[in-house]
Parts: sequence; C-alpha cells; structure tokens
Amino acid sequence: MSVQTSRRPHSLEPGSSGRVPPIIPTQPGPGGRGPGGGKKKRTKRKDPLWAKLTLVLGAVLMVTSGVAIVGSKAVIGQATNNIAQRNLLGEAGKSEAEGGASLEGPIDMLLLGVDARARWAADDVRSDTIIILHIPASHDQAYLISIPRDTEARIPAFKDSGYKGGTDKINAAFFHGAQNGGGWEGGAQLMAKTIKGMTGISFDGAAIINFGGFKNVIDALGTVRICVSHEVPSHHMSMVEGKPMWNADAKKTGKPYKPVVHKKGCREMEGWEALDYSRQRYGLPNSDYDRQQNQQQLIKAMAKKATEGGMLTNPIKLNSLMKAAGKAFVLDTGGVPIADFIFTLKNLSGNDLVTLRTNGGTFAGNGNGRETFNATTMEMFQAVKNDKLADFIVANPTVLSTRK
Repeated sequence: MSVQTSRRPHSLEPGSSGRVPPIIPTQPGPGGRGPGGGKKKRTKRKDPLWAKLTLVLGAVLMVTSGVAIVGSKAVIGQATNNIAQRNLLGEAGKSEAEGGASLEGPIDMLLLGVDARARWAADDVRSDTIIILHIPASHDQAYLISIPRDTEARIPAFKDSGYKGGTDKINAAFFHGAQNGGGWEGGAQLMAKTIKGMTGISFDGAAIINFGGFKNVIDALGTVRICVSHEVPSHHMSMVEGKPMWNADAKKTGKPYKPVVHKKGCREMEGWEALDYSRQRYGLPNSDYDRQQNQQQLIKAMAKKATEGGMLTNPIKLNSLMKAAGKAFVLDTGGVPIADFIFTLKNLSGNDLVTLRTNGGTFAGNGNGRETFNATTMEMFQAVKNDKLADFIVANPTVLSTRK
C-alpha cells in the first residue's frame, strides 16, 4: 500500500518525544455519511493506520502485537462487510493543514459509547462514554483519555437536528445532535464539534460503540481478565435463578431476584459481567471517574486478549470477531476499505496502551452539579493537540491512571 506524502512531521524514532520514557510506567493498571448524502466529502486516506486499530479492537483499540493475520483481503473483507461506516466527524475532522489526508503523523480518534436497547427510541440516546484516543507521530504508544459525562459544555448549534445551541452536560451533545432525524451520525458530529471547541483537538476518525452489541465482541474473545477494585452491587442487572437479567426484565418474571454483586478481586469475566461492571458508577468512591478507569481497564483487557491465543491468526476466530463487531460498531473510516486496515500496523500491543485521567480522577464541581476541567487537564489536551503528550506526562505523572 502506497503512503501519501504528509504535511505532518515524519514518524519519530523510538524514545523520542512521542513515547513515555521508561521511568513512566506504560502499564498503569486497569483503569461522509453513507448513501443519501452529506455536505462534506472527506479525503481518502492511503495509510489508514488508525483504522486498523479501530477495526481489530472494534473501535476500542484491539491492537495486534506484531503477529501476522491469516487470510486474504477478500476473506477479511467478507468478514467485515457488515460494519457500518458513516461520517461521524463532520466539521471536527482534521483539515488538510492539520494533515488530515495522511496518517504518518499523530492520530486522534473519538470513541463514543452508547447504551441503546431495543425498547428505546433511536434518537433518545446519550453518550455517557467519551474517550479520546491519541497515537503520537512515533506510532509506538496509544493513550486513552476519558471525558466525564457531567462536564459542563458549550454545545454549538447544529443545523441537521435543529438544535439552536446552549450549555449542558457534555453527554447531552449526542442527544441534541440525534434529534429530529439527525440520528447517530448527527449525535456523533455534534459531540465531536463540541469537544473540538472545548479542547482544540481535531480528529482523524471516530467510532460509536453500542454496548448492547459489544457483549458479543467480548464473547467472541471468550473472556477478559478484569480486576474489581471496590465491591459494588450492580445498578442495572439482577440474578434470576442463576441467570443475569436487566432489572426491568427480572421484575417481569415474577420470580425472586437479587442484584448482581461485583466482588473485589481479579478474575476472568464473560461479556455480560465485564460490561456490567464497566457501567457502574453508583456506589464507587469516585463515581464516574472510577467508571472511566474501569472502562479503560476493559479496553486494555480486550486488547491483550486479542493478541493472545492466536485470535488474530486464526481465520475462524477472526471471522467470528469481525461479525460480532459488525453488530456493535459504527465507524468513520474516511472511505478506505476496511479490509485494507487489517494489514497496516503490527507494532503496538496491549502493553503499549496508556490510560490517563482528567481532573486528577476526582469530581471537580462548579456548584451546579456539573464539573469543569482544571488547568492541568486543559494543558493535557493542548499537549495532545501539539503531539507533546509524553513530555507532559513526565512533568505531570498524576494524570496516569492508578487503578491496579
């Protein structure tokens, strides 16, 4: 695959400013629209490094750790043809001046998690999981930064949904963009535009993760190893005769039920249990910040599991994984065939994934039940924009996730 000349700086050598030096732990612990139209035609990318990461983790960074993937592009293409691709960035995509047509330099993605269930209206959804994925120009590490759902944000007007703009919790940006026919594309575009306005970060790509379908991706992996730092009863699920069920469904059975309880300790979890634990915030010492770290932990656990046991070198297992991904994710890939992504990057592993936290991992309230970013967090976003994040972490090690 040819590589387009980039306006961005060429990749840095290992040990350069893109990578956290050895003194900083790299394992801080668990912790255009499709047919029908769109206004902006996005440039085709000839070196879709980020998209390989997106696909194999199913938009949550299931990187490959240097192993060869078995199977032709035709086989991979068949396995991935049901993964929806849409324009999720709109005006928040990187411009030509920012190197948007090439990915030789730093790569920034927006990952959005929605909890959409069959009984809910398609436009009645908010994105409580908001993650910025940053890969420096050296392409030898990847960083996850979670944005708290209760962050107060200036949400700009959005013509496609008729939203006139206003101040709200940031998770409402997806809701306002999805209204009046805006759909999930509109929700993602308004969220991306809102985050760009707050942080100055433009994006190379984006993904929407439907947690309802995400369970199948974990099940395709088998199990994932998750460490529970604080015992917490589930706010969403109960056990009925040994079977986990949504609380509303459990009540309908008329049978005795009791809440699922996530006991402290490390163990292998099935998809339903890992996802349920990653959703919890009530009953945890730092509420949404603990949930952010648990979601980051899940992403890292999936990345590690995908690179172990021959998952990516076994055509049958890979096909199963991709089919599950097709039911869980919507991607913005800039029009590049997904099959091409599988064969691009083999340098990163789950151990190269660094999880970071905003506001020191504690609620920074502004007096009205919402929170704002402190000065250190704003400096971190600037470091992402300038591709100086590793240097920033060395100077501010408290931004590293401390979850064990």
